[in-house]
Amino acid sequence: MTSPDPMHFYQPAHGHGLPHDPFNAIVGPRPIGWIASCSADGQRNLAPYSFFNAFNYTPPIIGFASIGRKDTLRNIEQTGEFVWNLATRPLAEAMNASCAPAPAEVDEFELAGLTPAPSRLVQVPRVAQSPVAFECRRTQIIQLQGADGGAVPTWLVLGEVVGVHIARHLLVDGVYDTAAARPILRGGGPADYFEIGADALFRMTRPAWP
Repeated sequence: MTSPDPMHFYQPAHGHGLPHDPFNAIVGPRPIGWIASCSADGQRNLAPYSFFNAFNYTPPIIGFASIGRKDTLRNIEQTGEFVWNLATRPLAEAMNASCAPAPAEVDEFELAGLTPAPSRLVQVPRVAQSPVAFECRRTQIIQLQGADGGAVPTWLVLGEVVGVHIARHLLVDGVYDTAAARPILRGGGPADYFEIGADALFRMTRPAWP
């Protein structure tokens, strides 16, 4: 009797055949792009994006994907500025509240009970309660394409980090303590998040080449 294939294989275009799409769970946990922006007339917006990461050291560039033309995308198109805020375990509920599909005139800072703090180099405020924030200026907005060249209704927003705010207690002998900030990350299930803890730390140095 032939044993079943130990690997589940599927073609995304034809469906995954599982109770929940595993793609997000496999590519995870993912850092959260908690993005503050303002419209051209100054209306504040704050929203989390689960497709987010850093892409370059010098200059530092971060990016997130907007699935659909959401308020954040339109604001950054108008002003060229945004602020990324670190989502932490103490701020998890506020971050989740800012995810509500509220109309453009709603201020998610107020909705989530958060305090807007002035940035140094951009007009967009940061979340005062967040221990880390990146002030960013837009570098590129790219509409994604499929392998067939067809346009996908998702836009990759990239920005150069021009200013960094770090709570001093997270700098231990000048080194940023990732776990002490208690960042949360998006998992794959419909409501799954993870927290980074010091007990998860292990170290590996990059090998030298002869």
